[in-house]
Amino acid sequence: MIKKICLLLTLALVVSCGSSKVRTTPTKITTTKKHTTVKSHSGTTRNNSSSSENSRPSEVLEATSKIKVTTEIVNAYIGKFNETAKENMRNHGIPASITLAQGILESGAGVGTLCIKANNHFGIKCHTGWTGDSVRHDDDAEQECFRKYSDPAESFRDHSLFLTTRSRYAALFKLPKGDYAAWAKGLKSAGYATDPKYPDKLIGLIERYELYKYDSEVLGSGYTKPVIKKDTATVSVETGAGTYRVAQGDTLYSISRKFNLTVDELMKINNLTSNAISIGQVIKVKS
Repeated sequence: MIKKICLLLTLALVVSCGSSKVRTTPTKITTTKKHTTVKSHSGTTRNNSSSSENSRPSEVLEATSKIKVTTEIVNAYIGKFNETAKENMRNHGIPASITLAQGILESGAGVGTLCIKANNHFGIKCHTGWTGDSVRHDDDAEQECFRKYSDPAESFRDHSLFLTTRSRYAALFKLPKGDYAAWAKGLKSAGYATDPKYPDKLIGLIERYELYKYDSEVLGSGYTKPVIKKDTATVSVETGAGTYRVAQGDTLYSISRKFNLTVDELMKINNLTSNAISIGQVIKVKS
């Protein structure tokens, strides 16, 4: 009997202990948000919340659409096509400097859409009688017909033929082959471009990148670098009030060099959206 009572007490005690709850304290996990950095393709490290980029001299070219290119891109274009331009000068009489300047301006130094997809460096449209390949491209109107070439050299040759076979450009070939300034103005007078600044743009490119040296290489001792005459009404002058009056042949790049500024700084000071400037325009050279 006593054994039974003890057994019952033991069972009661076990049941009582098993029914009690065990309290656990959850572990608190705290996460810390770290500041991250992003590495650019150039290998420089920048903050993910703000970044800065070194400015490089650049300019906006026509190329049947506005295209921003760097000096390096323009120089690469010149290095690639200066021999082609000189060969065309020997064969057709068009200054190599003019051909290169037009190619740079109108192809966006080779990176323009039309140049890439059609090897068309001069924006030549199909015109009546064109039987070669063509592409459609938005220009003055939507989806206009432009000539397509299998090789850039064909585009350069076609550009030369375009000028030599049309009567309205005949007066150009009476000009000295080394006088790029006269050729630039002559192209505008003959109706090659409607942009009133077209001659200044060509001359600016020729002088900035010294394209006249390729004329000299073709003409040899017969070459004389033209003297660019300044319009007396718009001679380059500093006004004495931190401004500068633009003269023929001036570019933002040449002005920036004169006043120890960058092109981007000049554009910012003058609230310019492109590097296009005109003769007689007064621009700030001090902030």
